[in-house]
Amino acid sequence: MRTRLCIILFLVFGIGDSIAQGGKSVSGTIKDNKGIPVIGVNIVLEGTNRGATSDFDGEYIINNLETNATYVLIISSVGFKTVREEIVMADNIVRDIVLEEDLLSLDEIVVTGSSNPRTKLESSVAITTMGVKEIEQKAPQSTADLLQSVPGFVVETSGGEVGNNLFARGIPSAGAYEFVQIQEDGLPVFEDGALQFANADNWYRLDETVKRMEAIRGGSASVFATNSPGGIINFISKTGQNELIGRAKMTVGDYGLFRTDLNIGGAIIEDKLLFNIGGFYRVDQGIRDPGFEANKGGQMKFNLTYKFDGGYARIHYKKLDDRNLFLLPIPLRGDSNGNPEEFEGFDANYGTLASRNFSRLRVPQIGGGFFERDLEDGVHPNVDAIGGELKYHISDVVSVKNTFRNTSIDLNYNAIFSTGGPNTQADFATGTTQFPLTDAANAEYTYVDTGAALNPNTLVMRADHWAIDKDMSNFANNLAFSFNFEKINVTLGYYYSNWKSNQYWNWSNYLVDVSDNPRLVNLVDTSTGISRTYNGIERITWLERDAQTKGRLNALYIDAEVNFTDNLTANFGLRYDDDKYSGYRDNARFFSTDLGLLPDNTADDALTVVDGNPYTYWNYDVDELSYTTALNYKLSDNMAIYARHSHGFRSPIEESYYDNASDLSAIEVTEVDQSELGFKYSSSNIGIYANFFYMNMDNIAFTDILADGTSENKFADVNNIGVELEANAKYKAFAVEANITVQKPEYDNFSGANADGTTFNYEGNSARRIPNVYFTLRPQVEIIKDLGLYTQWSYFGKKYQDEANTTELPAFNVFNAGAYYKIKNLRFGFDASNLFNEIGLTEGNPRGTTNANDDVFLARPILGRAYRLSVAIDF
Repeated sequence: MRTRLCIILFLVFGIGDSIAQGGKSVSGTIKDNKGIPVIGVNIVLEGTNRGATSDFDGEYIINNLETNATYVLIISSVGFKTVREEIVMADNIVRDIVLEEDLLSLDEIVVTGSSNPRTKLESSVAITTMGVKEIEQKAPQSTADLLQSVPGFVVETSGGEVGNNLFARGIPSAGAYEFVQIQEDGLPVFEDGALQFANADNWYRLDETVKRMEAIRGGSASVFATNSPGGIINFISKTGQNELIGRAKMTVGDYGLFRTDLNIGGAIIEDKLLFNIGGFYRVDQGIRDPGFEANKGGQMKFNLTYKFDGGYARIHYKKLDDRNLFLLPIPLRGDSNGNPEEFEGFDANYGTLASRNFSRLRVPQIGGGFFERDLEDGVHPNVDAIGGELKYHISDVVSVKNTFRNTSIDLNYNAIFSTGGPNTQADFATGTTQFPLTDAANAEYTYVDTGAALNPNTLVMRADHWAIDKDMSNFANNLAFSFNFEKINVTLGYYYSNWKSNQYWNWSNYLVDVSDNPRLVNLVDTSTGISRTYNGIERITWLERDAQTKGRLNALYIDAEVNFTDNLTANFGLRYDDDKYSGYRDNARFFSTDLGLLPDNTADDALTVVDGNPYTYWNYDVDELSYTTALNYKLSDNMAIYARHSHGFRSPIEESYYDNASDLSAIEVTEVDQSELGFKYSSSNIGIYANFFYMNMDNIAFTDILADGTSENKFADVNNIGVELEANAKYKAFAVEANITVQKPEYDNFSGANADGTTFNYEGNSARRIPNVYFTLRPQVEIIKDLGLYTQWSYFGKKYQDEANTTELPAFNVFNAGAYYKIKNLRFGFDASNLFNEIGLTEGNPRGTTNANDDVFLARPILGRAYRLSVAIDF
């Protein structure tokens, strides 16, 4: 790797600097309306591959221009209005540019969810974009943290850096990214973003290689991506430019954080061969410190672009090798009003059930040997992704673009899952599911590490070590032909993807005391001398699973943009999916196998194992038509309205196949219909992007894994009506940004029988884990030139943990703040999150039935207060 990098740098400095500079040139400085140089502005000669990028002094130069030739400069940057300048090269020209701010970037060209890239003002979709500057200002702690700035997305960030959940426009799900697709440069980071223990954000990390983010809610998403009626989130990478431009950044935090980022891009051959390489390395103890390094690892990304007359070719590669702590519900108390309070001895803002005291798991297995895992490995994906992109203008009318990516993922997943709730020692001894004691007086509890007896008042609970191995692969290819006629632009495309996920589960159950940094506990029945634990493990391999899911997607799509007038544009899109899913599942018998190795011990008496049991093989076909139609009308150069209707779908998720493998007639495709009305306005002082929507969702699956290893396996319809508002305002040195969502997702046609024979009726109940109101307000002030302060107030309304709406999770507020100071090409940043250590609950315990109104319960709070200091240099 070092040798390759040296070769690249040699080519950059050796070849790039040796190219003869002849002919005329155009140069200048680009500044904003306050006279501050703007870095990273794209300057392109219209109709050519020629261009430049402004450096940290705002300066640019384009050489080798023909004498007396006429060119059109297109100057664009996220957050500013695009400028077009015509120049005639009679001599060398100096052309300085002053950019006017565009608060919602309505003049920015967007490429996501569109076959004919248009400005946001001309696009008939609800889309949020963020460039390098905006992402840096948000100072996100994770990918999910950044997505909280998108209205219409409810994002739970309490899981840590990875494994978080996103609910788009009130579509309830078991979690993950079930109804949206996370893309990197237009292709999915993995085809299905909601596989068990394989959330899409496991495979994606924000770093300095990101050029911008584009997030579409609903709209045209179902035409441009399979299984994504909720939206598309596309992270677009930097790809190099003629100038050698780089950025180095270091970040430290009060939770042991050390992170370094580096990105370098430039030209090996000017206007011909461009490169970009970058990545990060990070280590920290975690805001919820488990007693070991919670997060450690990084990634490297590289791309190489060759430009030729009429197009370009690009190859890219990404290596991600990162290890992360995944956070689950912890013990809390509820006051008389149901508000969460700290449980004695367990810090609500910084505590976790994960602990170095039981990081090593080593348990005997059927057939001999031991199953071993290390909790310190955490969620550990090893990702290799290689791909390419080719675009070629065949003629003035026809162009072709093909993109592909091959991704291989080896995931080793280890986390502590809280199952059930805290118990008194007597209640646990007599009420445990397997082999309860007949008399609590015979229960003897001791610590595994010291053998000392527990204090009689110490509570105990189960804390499961869930170990999952996943071997995943995905090849995706998108081929599109575009036809650019005078009034009509038509794109015909074919999308192919095949993916596979093999997974193996082996879960064991610890018995621990209820405290920060908990310890393993042994339980012995003194009346018989029989132990209920093996080195603190109450049940060895209480659940084993061996399964496979495969998908093969074939989709044809057509998208047309029709310009009826200069101001009125229509969009029509159609996608047909012919998708094949297949796989197998074990038929492990729950709690039916006695390992027979531990005398006078029940820990190995009731295993759930795969060995010796047959497999069930299944196949499931999906033939679905998605469509969309829209009108966009420009009222002026800075104001537009639009209307859109779309129909999309989501194929059954992985857990549905597993639960119903013997009879797949019990599951159906989820259908999603959306109608939208939108309004867009932007000036130098104010920007407004408002969207009204109505949604009807049929056959939503609920598949949470419960404490006994089974799944809910329920289905329902949901209706939602809502308003999304994104707004910015600026006056002199003061600016404020807001995003607000008001909605009312409710169940429809949701009644039936439970597994135990009881009945339920949830008709009209609120969709679980989704608040009706949530918003973020972010004021910022520039005290003096290049010195700014910001605060951020986020509000999340009350919501319910369960479909029955019996477990209410209270509303909560989160306050962040920070400052930045710039000195030429240096930027110093200070960011603080959750300033007041709010105990905000994102979910209760989906694996249990405890209530937030109970005295002691399990829930997952947001992360506690944390501080970070960063310094970045542009060169």
